[in-house]
Amino acid sequence: MRLFTRAKEEVPCTVEVSHRFEALHAHVRFNNGAVVHPGDEVLVHGAPVLAAYGELVIEDRVATITRATWLERQWVRLTGDFDFMELCEFSFSEELTV
Repeated sequence: MRLFTRAKEEVPCTVEVSHRFEALHAHVRFNNGAVVHPGDEVLVHGAPVLAAYGELVIEDRVATITRATWLERQWVRLTGDFDFMELCEFSFSEELTV
């Protein structure tokens, strides 16, 4: 358990970007089974993956996971729900509010 220093690990990953009518998404899967925890940061190396309309692009890459310190992880757990509540304040209905 690291209190004040951040550990980094490089992991192989698969990037999948879909720009199709039935699926619009971008996913990163860690090929070694690594798990990202609250407060961790992930940087996928390489040029951006661009998929034209109708395409599904899958590429193997390397990613760097920067692990959060114990204190950062606790802070994210404590305050994470407040960030989610900001999203709940918005509605996507067609009603006009004045």
